Amino acid sequence: MSAVSLFCLVSAYFAVLLIVAWRTSRNANNDSFFIGNKRSNWMLVAFGMVGTTLSGVTFISVPGAVGRDGFGYLQVILGYVLGYIAVTFILLPLYYRLKLTSIYTYLEQRLGQRAYQSGAAFFIISRLLSASARLYLVVNILQLTILDSMGVPFWLTTTVILAMILLYTYEGGVKTIVWTDTLQTTGMVLGLVICAGWLLHTMHLGPLDSFAQMQAHGLTRVITTSIDSPANFWKQLLAGFFIVLAMTGMDQETMQKNISVQTLRDSQKNMLLTTAVLTAVLVLFMYLGGLLYLYAPTAGVTAVGDKLFPAVVMGQMPAALQLIFFVGLISALFPSADGAMTALTSSFSIDILGVQRRSDLTEASRKRLRHRVHLTFCAIFLALVLVFKWVDNASMVGLVLKLTGYTYGPLLGLFAFGILTRRAVRDRWVPVVALAGPLLCYVIDFNQQSLFGSYRIGLELLILNGLLVFAGLLVISKKPL
Repeated sequence: MSAVSLFCLVSAYFAVLLIVAWRTSRNANNDSFFIGNKRSNWMLVAFGMVGTTLSGVTFISVPGAVGRDGFGYLQVILGYVLGYIAVTFILLPLYYRLKLTSIYTYLEQRLGQRAYQSGAAFFIISRLLSASARLYLVVNILQLTILDSMGVPFWLTTTVILAMILLYTYEGGVKTIVWTDTLQTTGMVLGLVICAGWLLHTMHLGPLDSFAQMQAHGLTRVITTSIDSPANFWKQLLAGFFIVLAMTGMDQETMQKNISVQTLRDSQKNMLLTTAVLTAVLVLFMYLGGLLYLYAPTAGVTAVGDKLFPAVVMGQMPAALQLIFFVGLISALFPSADGAMTALTSSFSIDILGVQRRSDLTEASRKRLRHRVHLTFCAIFLALVLVFKWVDNASMVGLVLKLTGYTYGPLLGLFAFGILTRRAVRDRWVPVVALAGPLLCYVIDFNQQSLFGSYRIGLELLILNGLLVFAGLLVISKKPL
């Protein structure tokens, strides 16, 4: 792939995003930025949310994991489906009934100011760390496969990408990213389908023949029955359910797109369509992984895991398909970063600075304040990505992603306590309880072998985290007045 081709591709892609941003951000105000004036088309939101949910890491990691786990990810996907159904019929009606802009306002109304601020703070910390870590992983792939050979420094690559995201989200916010995420999800899915089609054509296989060969090579195994394994079916199912419940239903980034739809009924249709499309795309990712592991030995490719997909693309596919791969990769990169930056700006502006409730601010001053917050988060993203590059340790990035999962435990416990009980809490103690949950989980996780012997806690650590916070809230609770 030539440098000129890549430059033209990125320039054209970015030009389309800017045109979309210009069309959608005209006459935009804070209401447009935060919830799209509640006029978002539910079908666009549903399709665009697929790209936001998957991210660039999924684009590389899910196919790469098939060699190790087979189609075991289906266990988690089934849990996802159940989780999306719960979000659709339990949480969305709550958010619409209370007419929320920030979903953490519910915690203030139900539990108190400290609970509200704790929920928002955990979201901000988690989303900031996880989004910047994921951004680093994908930018690093672009850097290592293409841009290093062109002499482009990593800091410049990161700066340009963040500047692009800033430009097209600066004014329109949610109103814009509903459209740009739809465009980018389309690019990602097309890249996925075309790469899978090329592999089938090259190996002279049909879909059914390829699946039979995957079975013969042991790549289609799904169920893990060992209770000691982190991949046990029931662990994966419950983990998938609670991951969606906490990381989607209690996540401002995802929910602000849902509540930007005008009516609850349309928002629920949006969520159900998202569930169907996301499930199909994840299954296609695993199928692509199976094809990659069938193809790699025939072409002498020795890479495995996250390195397999890029190695096959860059070493075996023609230049046109390499461009399509990068369209898919970039399309997976942008939605996870632009949505995070917009949601962080919204949450910090509303939940921490209180821009909507401050009577001393005019609409123009609220907008200026929101602009400053947006610029600040862009700068923090840049600093964090450069820190990850400076450390240059994949284990550290993996640890950051794992630790950010801990921060959704307090959100799960706070929302569950508010919804499932009628008790009040001693508000000043809520931050202590919310911090104690993840810390205890970290201690338990670090000492698993001494505590549980051969049993291993996997993704269900999130459930334990939420239960600990829920129990702590019970301890500091009192009967409602």
